[in-house]
Amino acid sequence: MTLGEPILSIAGVTKRFGGLVALRDLSFDIKKGEAVGLMGPNGAGKTTLLNVIAGEYKPDSGVVKFSGKDITGLPPHKICHLGVARTYQIPQPFVNLTAMQNMVVAARFGRGLEKAAAEREAIEILDIVGLSEKKDVLAKDLVTVTLKLLELARVLASKPALVLLDEVAAGLTEAEIPKLLDTLKRVRAMGITFLLIEHVINVMMQAVDRIVVMNEGAKIAEGTPKKIMKDKKVIEAYFG
Repeated sequence: MTLGEPILSIAGVTKRFGGLVALRDLSFDIKKGEAVGLMGPNGAGKTTLLNVIAGEYKPDSGVVKFSGKDITGLPPHKICHLGVARTYQIPQPFVNLTAMQNMVVAARFGRGLEKAAAEREAIEILDIVGLSEKKDVLAKDLVTVTLKLLELARVLASKPALVLLDEVAAGLTEAEIPKLLDTLKRVRAMGITFLLIEHVINVMMQAVDRIVVMNEGAKIAEGTPKKIMKDKKVIEAYFG
């Protein structure tokens, strides 16, 4: 990737499901180290876009580039190995394994590490996300905020350059939000770029540098969080 080139480039991406146009000629870039938010009402196409970037859907037209490489339509495992990872709205850990065991599995199979190296990596990342004290607790016994952090930790075990976060704050109480924000700051300090879908405005205002707003599959606004919250098109999309 040359100096100044975006780490992620979405160019004219369109995705249809039968007669439904889920993404409509969508274009924007993300620079290395940047945190970008993705907003829009339900059905705007946000998760569809994450699925296109991660290789779960192939777009009907347009190009997705990561670090200057065309990844459009590549299978998910190849995109993951290039350095793109994602979380899901509903955490998907191995429920009968401990937090530590979940991390070791992610490090071993996500990066091919030997057991000892995977365990060292697991301990380091659990510390980064603030879960060291929960390492021996079964995933099925963890509360929502801890499960969300474990989901993020498992993603980090693959050493991604870009993380796609799908509503990481969903289901959290107001009191739990600061812990999440603190964790996201530590992730950014690792040099990781992320694209964040979020409906919790407090998280979006504090966690990202820039917001892209979608409605009916198309981009309707882009700018700083303060600018976006005053944008008439954004207000109309959310409140009519």
